[in-house]
Amino acid sequence: MKTAEKNLKYFLDSKVAAYNQPSFINADPVCIPRMFTKKQDIEIAGFFAAVFAWGNRQTIINKSKELMHLMDDAPHEFCMNGDLERLKKLEGFKHRTFNATDLLYFVSFLQYHYSQYDSLEDAFSKWMNADDVNIETALNGFHHYFFSLEDIPARTKKHIAAPFRKSNCKRLDMFLRWMVRKDNAGVDFGIWHKIKPSQLVCPVDVHVAKVAKRLHLLQRKQIDWQAALELTEHLKTFDADDPVKYDFALFGLGVIEKYY
Repeated sequence: MKTAEKNLKYFLDSKVAAYNQPSFINADPVCIPRMFTKKQDIEIAGFFAAVFAWGNRQTIINKSKELMHLMDDAPHEFCMNGDLERLKKLEGFKHRTFNATDLLYFVSFLQYHYSQYDSLEDAFSKWMNADDVNIETALNGFHHYFFSLEDIPARTKKHIAAPFRKSNCKRLDMFLRWMVRKDNAGVDFGIWHKIKPSQLVCPVDVHVAKVAKRLHLLQRKQIDWQAALELTEHLKTFDADDPVKYDFALFGLGVIEKYY
């Protein structure tokens, strides 16, 4: 590794250490799954918090908490045992373009999935091959699986991204980071084991992309799936086993420090 690359790695490692901290949790959507201890509740709460994660972070957190309260702060039990009267509680829910129609389909899918599997991990991992270098097949497979039920509202498809649709899949990449990465910092959960941290792809939004371009970690103009892969490949030169830990650094530099 050249001196400039070593210096950049040292800089990014220092920012990971600064932002991969429990103090980071309360102002980030990861605080929503952190409200729970039951594995399935963590998965469902994290999934919704990630799906809602565009726009103002405090609004994302507030709307996620609102939904958890509507689900009696027991999302897994609610999804599995929600009768018609309980489901009516969801009818007025809305977050930006995500409305009750979308929410009821999401609940239907979660009920369907958890009736067959113990963990939401299988909804992603079962599509992967042993030699997959990243989660692309997992995300594409999940999209097809998620929309395999009958009577899919056409409007709902925009809420689940997939690489084959040219999306950067930022929100699902973030969700998988929460579930798969494990360290001693107490932010990410590390409760999934069929997907490796080395297979994760770094979440990319406009803030992360600006920082990555300033640091010469990203050249691609479009912020799409190929950009996410390009950035992740660069990050693997710093840590091949855990490249997505640098999401903490890039996010902190972009959103908090405005390092453009």
